[in-house]
Amino acid sequence: MASDGELPAVGGQDATGDRPAMLGLADIDGVLRGKFVSANKLASLRAKGGGFCDCVFGWDMDDALYDSSADAITGWHSGFPDARYRLVGASERALPDDGTAYFVGEFASAEGGDHPLCPRTLLRRVLGRAARHGLAARAGLEYEFFVFKETPASVREKGYRNLQPFTPGNFGYSVLRAAANADVFEALMRYCANFRMPLEGLHCETGPGVWEGALAVAEGLEAADRATLFKTFSKAFFQRRGLVATFMAKWSMDYPGQSGHYHFSLLDGEGGNVFAGADETLTDAARWAIGGLCRYVPEFLPMLAPTVNSFTRLVKGAWAPTAATWGMDNRTAAFRFVPAPAEDKTQQRVECRVGGADANPYLASAATLGAALIGIEKRLEPPAAVVGNAYEVEATLPAERRFAPTLRDAAERFAESAAARDIFGEAFVSHFARSRLWESRQHERHVDSWQLARYFEIV
Repeated sequence: MASDGELPAVGGQDATGDRPAMLGLADIDGVLRGKFVSANKLASLRAKGGGFCDCVFGWDMDDALYDSSADAITGWHSGFPDARYRLVGASERALPDDGTAYFVGEFASAEGGDHPLCPRTLLRRVLGRAARHGLAARAGLEYEFFVFKETPASVREKGYRNLQPFTPGNFGYSVLRAAANADVFEALMRYCANFRMPLEGLHCETGPGVWEGALAVAEGLEAADRATLFKTFSKAFFQRRGLVATFMAKWSMDYPGQSGHYHFSLLDGEGGNVFAGADETLTDAARWAIGGLCRYVPEFLPMLAPTVNSFTRLVKGAWAPTAATWGMDNRTAAFRFVPAPAEDKTQQRVECRVGGADANPYLASAATLGAALIGIEKRLEPPAAVVGNAYEVEATLPAERRFAPTLRDAAERFAESAAARDIFGEAFVSHFARSRLWESRQHERHVDSWQLARYFEIV
């Protein structure tokens, strides 16, 4: 499915040696699609770019083709031609297990510009919009994920039921669990550091076998690259050790959901943090950014909650927000302003707590930064900060600040968003909304175990 083209690599030096290399490109769901290539092919790709079947924009995460219409960018009507792509030379790193070179790729248009559906270039465009205002993003993502003593085969044999967690019991922040399994914890920390996606911290969360990893802070695009790699290659790390990890937003209703929180600050042209105030008063940029988040994240919600399962996490009392609220160091709110000690205000930042672990890191980043950026552009003042339990104020909020209850509702709202079309583009909004409605329909046309248990005999 690959063919040579005329797209140069973006940055970096020429690869050397005669070993195969691996490349990966994120699709709309954040799934890395890629391949191994020979040394000769790699040299060609780095010089001229390549082609990748654009079915990756025409199917879902189960490789089922969307019921696309004639106005879709790809589908049966188009014949599924190659989409152009280029390698990001500066992204080169080595797989920790064997030293194989790995490259991040990004899709491009036939003319060599940005592909309208490429998640990575979408984020790059949002960051470019920030740059026109003299701003740059600095970000770090943190993920909760469950680890099981299972294999990809055994979870299917069990129908994803009665899975054995890596560790039992609710041991949130437990030193006991981490110390008893120090070999695996330390190995994952080393693996991530060697793959240039270092973790600042790794600990047990509340629930059997649930961990949380906080990725080190980086420039906005690099932060999303690292998060995308972490979600795939941490799973590879565990599978090579006879374990399975899941980043579902909620794999069991017995436990809290898995988040993908996004921490960010904005820097000025001299590298100064524009969120860093001299006292407890927010800077103008911080206020306006929070105003934009509260106004527009409800419209951009599918980019942060992209699956049917996402909405089982966004419920009251489950450590996830249900509306666009903000607070000062308040973990019940959707947006938490994180203050910093007086001696180092550069650490002040905003944490977006809306996204689940299932979100595409590029799209979650673009939605968060895009909403904040519109707030700064329009100088939007935020609503009053929540003090105490944010769930208790939801009933008093206007409808536009409440999150849609289902993926279908969120996708329909996203499709109608003029702000989304302005910052993400007409083509992306139309395609992504259509893909989320497809995802919703796939759920609606299946009978699940809950329905069988509830209705089989009694009705």
